[in-house]
Amino acid sequence: MSDRGRFLPLGAAALALALVPLFGPPSYVMHMAVQILLWSFIYTAWSIMGRFGLVSLGHGAFLGIGMYVPALLWNLYGVTPWLGIPLGVLLAVLSALVIGWPCFRLKVVGHYFALVTLALTEVARLSIIAARDITGGSLGMTPKPVPGGHSWWALQFVDKAYFFWIGLGLWLFGLWAWRAVDRSMRNPALEAIAEDETAAAAIGIGVTRLKLEVTLISAALTALGGAAMGQYLQYLNPETHAGIGISLQIVFAAIAGGMYAMLGPTVGAVLTLVLTEALRIAFGTTLIGAANTIYGVLLILFIIFMPRGIVGLIEERLRARGAKA
Repeated sequence: MSDRGRFLPLGAAALALALVPLFGPPSYVMHMAVQILLWSFIYTAWSIMGRFGLVSLGHGAFLGIGMYVPALLWNLYGVTPWLGIPLGVLLAVLSALVIGWPCFRLKVVGHYFALVTLALTEVARLSIIAARDITGGSLGMTPKPVPGGHSWWALQFVDKAYFFWIGLGLWLFGLWAWRAVDRSMRNPALEAIAEDETAAAAIGIGVTRLKLEVTLISAALTALGGAAMGQYLQYLNPETHAGIGISLQIVFAAIAGGMYAMLGPTVGAVLTLVLTEALRIAFGTTLIGAANTIYGVLLILFIIFMPRGIVGLIEERLRARGAKA
């Protein structure tokens, strides 16, 4: 199927989604829709590098940096998020560079790389908690509201429709970025690196450069998604937005949905949010923190029995049926 044939249904679906707020759906439905779109973008950002064997447990740090930088600049200095968000993305990219370059240069791979990125997440979380005078520490913080609650300058809106359209735009941008990497000349080289890094270097592939490029792209997009999420929620907390738990959630969602398929992380976002809401409705506050445990157990099961995720399994079944036909 041609690219036009592939993207025509997606474009039609995006157009239909863009019209949803005009029909006045309930506030809860809009809230869930906004979160699905934003988390889909964040999970897609992780899968851009995760699908090439670069398993990062540090995306909670990039998410937290993207959230906190614009909020702090707004609260302390009145800097508009339109300037704070790019600065947050830049800081996340620099953090990825500081971690990624020496790791890739020294050939830190596999579970060692995962542990290094995990340490980055903890450094980010503990730094936010330590700076409690300006970040609110473990109690979290709230960006200063504007009178009336509606301001493009402050990127604050009472009507969830605005964030729905922002989330829809980011989701489509994330799919475009995933597709651009997938269709670029870098993709075969990155797949070769994932298979055998030494052999890839032997045939002239710039291993360090390519791995660093895809890591920086992933970190930048994650920070951008974190900034949008922070502006929407208007509440930031290091335990839920910059710790190990959120990093595990990102990895689980991308793998469960299918990180090798463009829409896999989107399916993962729907799965995680439905699971979280089901636990909240069923158990209330009696099982606080249980979601992370469930994510860990399910992650093990998906890796063992469904390594290509839900979308990957569906694609395999469809290809098998086509072959039989």
